[in-house]
Amino acid sequence: MAADAQRGDGATAGVGELAMLPLVRLLQLASPILPIGAYSYSQGLERAVEDGVVHDAASAQAWIGDVLELVVARGEAALAWRLLRAAGRDWNAFAHWNAWFRASRETAELRAETEQMGSSLARLALDLGLLDAPARDALPALAPVTLPAAFALAARGFALPASAALAGYVWAWLENQVLAAVKLVPLGQVAGQRMLMALGASLPQAVAAAAALADDDIATFAPGFALACARHETQYTRLFRS
Repeated sequence: MAADAQRGDGATAGVGELAMLPLVRLLQLASPILPIGAYSYSQGLERAVEDGVVHDAASAQAWIGDVLELVVARGEAALAWRLLRAAGRDWNAFAHWNAWFRASRETAELRAETEQMGSSLARLALDLGLLDAPARDALPALAPVTLPAAFALAARGFALPASAALAGYVWAWLENQVLAAVKLVPLGQVAGQRMLMALGASLPQAVAAAAALADDDIATFAPGFALACARHETQYTRLFRS
């Protein structure tokens, strides 16, 4: 089991089985201070606040929880899982899922967001020496590289189990959404932590659902979310880029 955790075999090694160093690397990769600009994006939440759909802690939690279940678990995390599993094993499949995710972005801002953060994380992985020769050779075929693809490459460089890396990916998204809600609604820091506790409790289920989803079942059908992201592009005043 320990050898599987070091190999990054997500089928047998879970988050609770991480050795200390891989856990440290996962925390680094999921950290809000990772210099890829995640703090710049609200993914439509700012528009939801502008429209009054999100106006207090309860409505913010409902919005973020719905996006976690309907968009992230059934779409982005499901694709991140495939990218994590394909990295270093099947570069053709890796390129396919990278392109699939980019094509699934409903708005120009969502596409620009994943491309900007993906390229920033890929450069960081290169600077940190996390990409071996096969990963570096695969990069040109990925351009533009998306965030989940770059995250998968960095996770491979850190030798993280796929299941643990997926949990870290979804947690980083959740933490950023709660941080955006704290700024936009606005909410107090304690309210934000309560929200993280409540929504974090559903994260294992979301990760398990993403990993179990069949290829043909991947979808992000959430019209309200897509419309909020689209309308945010023309919002007169805003704090976030998307």
